Parts: sequence; C-alpha cells; structure tokens
Amino acid sequence: MVGLSFIRLDCRHFKGDKPCPLNSSCKSCSHYQTQGKKILIIKLSASGDVLRTTPILHGLKRKYPLSFITWLTKKESQDLLKTNPFIDRLLVYGLEAIERIKLERFDILIALDKEDEATALASLARAKRKIGFGLDRKTGNLIPLNKESRYAFELGLSDELKFRHNQKTYPEIIFEMAALEYQNDEYTLNISEVDKAYAKELLSEIEANDNGLIIGLNTGAGDRFAHKAWTEDGFVELIRLIRANTAAAVLLLGGPQEIQRNASIAKKVGNLAFDTGCNHTLSQFSAIIDFCSLIVSSDTTALHIAIALKKKTVALFGSTCQQEIELYSRGQKLFSDIKCRPCYKKDCEKQINCMTLIKPVEVFQAINKLLPK
Repeated sequence: MVGLSFIRLDCRHFKGDKPCPLNSSCKSCSHYQTQGKKILIIKLSASGDVLRTTPILHGLKRKYPLSFITWLTKKESQDLLKTNPFIDRLLVYGLEAIERIKLERFDILIALDKEDEATALASLARAKRKIGFGLDRKTGNLIPLNKESRYAFELGLSDELKFRHNQKTYPEIIFEMAALEYQNDEYTLNISEVDKAYAKELLSEIEANDNGLIIGLNTGAGDRFAHKAWTEDGFVELIRLIRANTAAAVLLLGGPQEIQRNASIAKKVGNLAFDTGCNHTLSQFSAIIDFCSLIVSSDTTALHIAIALKKKTVALFGSTCQQEIELYSRGQKLFSDIKCRPCYKKDCEKQINCMTLIKPVEVFQAINKLLPK
C-alpha cells in the first residue's frame, strides 16, 4: 500500500478513485500542480441563465489564474457546461453533490440563484468568502452575501428599478457582484465533434444555397412567463417574407414543448421551412444552431446558445427585460412600447399584447440589416 505521505491530494490532476492520467506515482511525478484558489459556483437553472453566467469564468481566471473551479448545476443544464475548458469539476445537483459541498472547504463561493435550494446550500457551504445570495439564518429570507451583491438583490425587490431604471446587462451585474472587472467577456460554449456530426447528418436533407445562408427560427419560450414566445402567425408570415426576398434556407427550431407548434407552422408553409425536430439533447440542439447564419428567438435558451456561438441574432422581447441581454454588437432587439411591459407575469389575457405588437415585417427588416450584403 502506498503511504498517504506520497500522495498529493491537492494536485489538480488527482482524482482519488482511479489512477492519475499523467503518472501512476505522485512521488516521482513532475506534473504536480496545486489547485490554487478553490472556487465554487452555484448556478442551477434555468439553462439559458446558466449559459449566460459563463462570462464570469473569464474574469475569475484573469484574477485567479491559478484556481480550481467547481460548478454545481442541474442535470438539464450540464450539456452546456461539460465541454467548458474553464471548469475543472462539474457537479450535477443531487444528494451526492450536496453532501460533497457541505463537507469540502472553498476559498470563494459564488451563488447566483435566488431559489431556496441554491441559497440554502450556499449558506451551508464552507467558504472563506461568499458572493451572491444566501438565506438569513434567523428569518429564512433571501439576503445578499456581500455588499457588492446588494444591487442585484435590490433588482428583485423593485420593479421600478428592474424594469425602468436598470441599464446594466446580466454579465455586468454578476461581474459587479464578484468584484471583477468586466471586459465585454463573452459566453463560452464548445460543440463536440460527435454533436457536429449529428447536426450535419440531420441537415443534409436541406438543399444548399450558393450563399450557404441558413436562418434558424426558434419558435417557443417555455411557459414560465406569459408572452415570451412570439405568435405562430408571426413566424408563418416571416418565413414567407424570408423565402420571397432572400436566398436563405429556413429551419424551425424548438424543444419538446414546441412539437405541435412547429408541426402547425410547417404545415402552413410547406417546403418553405425545414422542421429540425424537437427531441434533441441540449448539446445536439446547440450543434444545429451552430450551422445557422442567423437566429431569430425570444428570450430563451436558444437565444443564449446563439449568443454563445457568436451568431447574428434577432431577439424578440415580451414580458422580460431586453436591457439585461448582451448581444455583443451582433444582433437586433425588438420589443413593443406597450406600457405594461416588461412584467414577468405568469398569465396575461390581453388579446393585443407585447408580442402581438411585434410585426413580421419589423422582424424581417431586422434580419435584413444583419445579413451579409
């Protein structure tokens, strides 16, 4: 048996349950590298929010070049992080991960969710410095864990501040929370060769145009908030405008909730659009988006994937705040000036609402501005 004195438990390459990939013996190994600053990021959901948090990794690595970053997320979001080169250890939320985090010691904890499951764990985790949100031990209520997170905390308390006055993007807000210098840092998302091959085979049915232009239309937006998704009729008319005035191919994109919607749109437009299907994994879906030249989407996961992959984007906003989304000068934001938006309401019964007021010709004009001339 090898004595523990010869095992460097703090080496960033050490796994513990299997032989080291670099050397079988710590005693004679020349590849030892300390973990350095141990950083834990708790960002569980939703998938789009998880992805738009990845810019913070650039700031952390600039400030702490020698660091070991652990990221805790939920299973549905792990595909967006599993190939991220800045993450040293990816944990999937569950009992095993929770027990590990409660036991381990960290130098820095960054907790960016406001939900109880994340904030409770952030309060229980052991870290020298805590950033973001936790729970007050006396009242059980949400609190900011550091003074730099107070502004982000107050955004949740005041609709006037969040809806009318705030002009900071989400990356700017989280960099401020962590006392990091924001340098217009971008999302990070890498597509595996396996997923690239999957998308290539799926899209081989599309008749390639000489210019290779492909416009992806993400038609849904989940059901958490009312009027995040644009209208079905809007997409139908937009497809006709695109095909009548450009040489671009059109893809219908979506997840399981968009199966019926995309089938209905496809039936109405016939061969003017290609329905890519709605049952891909998140990494496969990302690879499909990577084949597109431009994406049209409301404020949802597909929009953030497109931003991460540096695609031209036309972003449609209804009940959510457009100012928090960073398009990195590659897109156009469209939203109505109806007085009741944004609202983040679950339900809205208005026939004329923030999404019906966005017209297909406006969306096409935005697309046309972004297409290469």
